[in-house]
Amino acid sequence: MRTAVYPGTFDPVTYGHLDIIRRAAELFDQVIIGVLNNSAKTPLFSVEERVNILKKETEDISNVKVQSFSGLSVDFARACQAKVIVRGLRAITDFEYELQMAQTNRILAPDIDTTFLITSLEYAYLSSTTVKEVAAFGGNLQEFVPERVAGEIRRKIDFLKQK
Repeated sequence: MRTAVYPGTFDPVTYGHLDIIRRAAELFDQVIIGVLNNSAKTPLFSVEERVNILKKETEDISNVKVQSFSGLSVDFARACQAKVIVRGLRAITDFEYELQMAQTNRILAPDIDTTFLITSLEYAYLSSTTVKEVAAFGGNLQEFVPERVAGEIRRKIDFLKQK
């Protein structure tokens, strides 16, 4: 079985992420989405919330699983018995960073490859950061995330404003 992992923070998951997930699911027998628990960042959603959101958004893709992890992506890939890490690329700036990470990962784990999927053109501009900025100012999220995710974002922002 060819297993790949798709690690990321997914805070929040966007149509761009879902595009990569669906396309990776066509290429591999199993895709495990790794939701990174990164203590260096302050995410909008907790790792548990991000896992639950992704599970709901990918429940129709039978060969996709979602779980959290912390630490190195190559260690997560090994724990999942995956030989491939999937990464999405939007622009040249992504490529420079992702190439460095892939080369570092190759030194750390020579048995694990990185596969880059170019984000579909309609999502090339999209990032989780952009989505959070638009949401913070009450903008329409319809073009960026599924409605269920937009609702979760609005609820979280309203909750944080009340604090």
